[in-house]
Amino acid sequence: MRPMTGNYWQYSSELGSYPALKNYNHLSIEVNISKNRTYLKSNNQVIYTFYSSAGVNNTTPSGNYSTQAETSPHFYNAGEGEGANFAISWKDHGVYLFHSVPVDGNGNYIVSEANKLGKSPSSHGCIRLSISDSNWLYNQALSGTLPVGTPVSIIR
Repeated sequence: MRPMTGNYWQYSSELGSYPALKNYNHLSIEVNISKNRTYLKSNNQVIYTFYSSAGVNNTTPSGNYSTQAETSPHFYNAGEGEGANFAISWKDHGVYLFHSVPVDGNGNYIVSEANKLGKSPSSHGCIRLSISDSNWLYNQALSGTLPVGTPVSIIR
């Protein structure tokens, strides 16, 4: 894993390259809220580990879900004063997402929030990932190498 120093939240969580998902089958994603980690698995074996942060005060629902068709390169929620990039839905068709660390109304990353990545729950219920990790996962979803319906397990 990449050391959590400097602007680590901009980069891939692992120091090696991303896995070529076309070479794997039976993909799944496991989010471990208490460990602030998300695991991409093939046949129940971890192939990549992401630093992640789930929702404060148990706002991320635990259980079994799957990736959904809704994706977005960027969104902004004026009511929350935050948005994010590279979103993939996993529950309620756009309500619960994997996405980047948050951005402000001008699209700038919010450093104080980004610095919590992998260290503590900090979202409103979504799963935050680094900029690079969320971009890579989003592109895998767009290309179909991370297919809609990929199982997502959220554990405390």
